[in-house]
Amino acid sequence: MSATRHRALGGGVNHVLDYLRRMQAENPSFFYAIQGDNDHTGGSIFWADATSRMNYAYFGDTVVFDTTYRTNRYRVPFASFTGLNHHGQPVLFGCALILNDSEASFAWLFQTWLHAMSDRRPISITTDPDRLIQMAVTQVLPETRLRFNRWSIFKETQEKLAHIYQSQPTFEIEFKKCVNETETINEFESSWALLLERYFVMDNEWLQSMYNARQQWVPAYMRDTFFGDFSITERNIGLNSFFEGFVNASTTIQMLIKQYEKAVASWHEKELKSDYDTTNTSPVLKTPSPMEKQAANLYTRRIFMKFQEELVETLANPATKIDDSGTVATYRVAKFGEEHKAHTVNFTSFEMKANCSCQMFEHSGIICRHILAVFRAKNVLTLPSQYVLKRWTRNAKIGDMQDEHATELPNNSRESLTDRYNTLRQEAIKYVEEGAKSIHIYNVAMDALQEALKKVSSAKNQSPVSAEDGALSNGRNQELHAAGDTETVACQSADEKEKKIRELTTELESINRRCEVYRANLLGVLRDMEEQKLKLSVKVQNARLNLR
Repeated sequence: MSATRHRALGGGVNHVLDYLRRMQAENPSFFYAIQGDNDHTGGSIFWADATSRMNYAYFGDTVVFDTTYRTNRYRVPFASFTGLNHHGQPVLFGCALILNDSEASFAWLFQTWLHAMSDRRPISITTDPDRLIQMAVTQVLPETRLRFNRWSIFKETQEKLAHIYQSQPTFEIEFKKCVNETETINEFESSWALLLERYFVMDNEWLQSMYNARQQWVPAYMRDTFFGDFSITERNIGLNSFFEGFVNASTTIQMLIKQYEKAVASWHEKELKSDYDTTNTSPVLKTPSPMEKQAANLYTRRIFMKFQEELVETLANPATKIDDSGTVATYRVAKFGEEHKAHTVNFTSFEMKANCSCQMFEHSGIICRHILAVFRAKNVLTLPSQYVLKRWTRNAKIGDMQDEHATELPNNSRESLTDRYNTLRQEAIKYVEEGAKSIHIYNVAMDALQEALKKVSSAKNQSPVSAEDGALSNGRNQELHAAGDTETVACQSADEKEKKIRELTTELESINRRCEVYRANLLGVLRDMEEQKLKLSVKVQNARLNLR
């Protein structure tokens, strides 16, 4: 980062730091860390709120690290870690101000982010094609599959090959087709060779460098890894979808926090709406298949629509057995009229397992039409459990905060105050959602809650405060002066604990009041319904008398 730009940020950095300190004081699960010199102006800054950390526990299998705002046309060197929730919507895992462009700075950022996320490594990460970022990912996340954003590569190719794009208008179309539409490595290799020959660019250095890096950005090479993409071109866009419309080239560092909070609130609202739609409306089923009904009850609405699309396509994709060894049967599945695009499915009846050459399930976590066609041929009427990824279901946030892809949390991670706070808060939210569904359930929930509060108060008065409870290991108080150099422990006094307990009690009382309002509203609605029913009954009786 240039010294001029760094000076321009000046007091704005302190504005951000003041916000982070305030959030830390309000919530023990808010994490932030600083890298750099003693005055906090020379190093990068990272932060993640409690919701971001909890979301990562559910959806941290694939991550996008977006540094779009780091480019010179933007006024703030802002970066974000995001992923996909169970509705396929962007979800935030943390933010950063990158005040120092270096491999060490990026390595520090990834190490700090990983520490905030309980050291759980993602399966895959998508970034802009940047050498420094690539080196940092390789160093900190050696087992995570790195993918470069194709949108950035297409954009840079257009700049590097401007003369070809202008003189050969069809080059761009064929270039993108070669990348996006080839389904196998061999198909891509032959298509790439033909493209270079057709446009006489065999010796072009840029295209050669892109070819050398093909395993990091060409879809054909990445089908065996989970990225959460629903199709080849699904996420062929810029990475900054979470903050799109909130942070732009005119956003100053003084405006950043406000826009950050607006973006977080906006996506939270969208997720709540999607939750409501999934829970309270029923999708239209297109087949009599028990599997479709099962999927409609399991998946969120958007994921079900994708599954339904694959299921309906089985009608036009018959499965033909081409080999049977006794334990494994091999099928050829092709759409009518497109036999040259056939896929191969191996199916083991005993284990009810199948794998397809298209590798859609491995890449997206949603079963493909080709395997579904084989299930149809074999009269498999319901989805085997191994083909239902919990992270795409309605219950993605219920139960263990670990999905099928994630590695185990460290054994001691649940012992910290931060993790206990997060877990209790999430369980309380679920309790309220379930408890407010009907008057009967509400009354039961209120009785149970009041009894639980008595037990908690009794336990608090009887139990001594442990040494572990007296300390909070939280990166928000860390000031990291070099990559990987972390000061970890921030003490929390008994007074602060009491303050947090009072805050939680106040929050519970607020929830109780809201529940009372919901109950009163519901009773009002029921009374109105009864009145309308009575009026309708009177009208019917009068109508009958008039007819006589």
